[in-house]
Amino acid sequence: MDFTTSALIASWAAIALLALVVSGLIRQVHQLSRTQPHRPGRVGIAPGAQAPGLDAARPDPAGLDSLLTPGRAALLLFLDADCRTCGQVLAEAGTWTVRQGDAAAPQVLGLYAGTGPQADEGAVPVRDHRPELFTAYDIPATPYAVAIDPERRIVRSEPLGSPTALLRLLDDIAPATPRSRP
Repeated sequence: MDFTTSALIASWAAIALLALVVSGLIRQVHQLSRTQPHRPGRVGIAPGAQAPGLDAARPDPAGLDSLLTPGRAALLLFLDADCRTCGQVLAEAGTWTVRQGDAAAPQVLGLYAGTGPQADEGAVPVRDHRPELFTAYDIPATPYAVAIDPERRIVRSEPLGSPTALLRLLDDIAPATPRSRP
């Protein structure tokens, strides 16, 4: 038997042994996953909960109360200055807000845990250095949106992967909104 044949036999033996080990590991993982109860975790604040930072009885002039119009639905956008998608979502929110030009449409507010973008404030007011709101609203990642109804309760809380996801969310919470003008 020459070296090539010996190496080929040894390679096949190693592959067979590796297949048996992987098969055993898969069987163990499958068995463990059947014995563990599946409890999907919830991220973000639960719908129906009272919106943190909003207190109709005792408005806080330095809090969200001073930024949002009482009796009007709102959409809080949790963003990060280093996130490219966040910038796109904020720009789309600004375009949507200008297009609405309606006091009945949900009010949109951008929030940053750290420093926000160094630009003039556009159609969407932006507040930076608000890490306490990220904690209160249980924000796992950015961009993230929280819809609040006029009674200051959470309607929806979800991550946004793109500006299109923002438009879908806005269409859901304000369905009678046109996307373009004739």
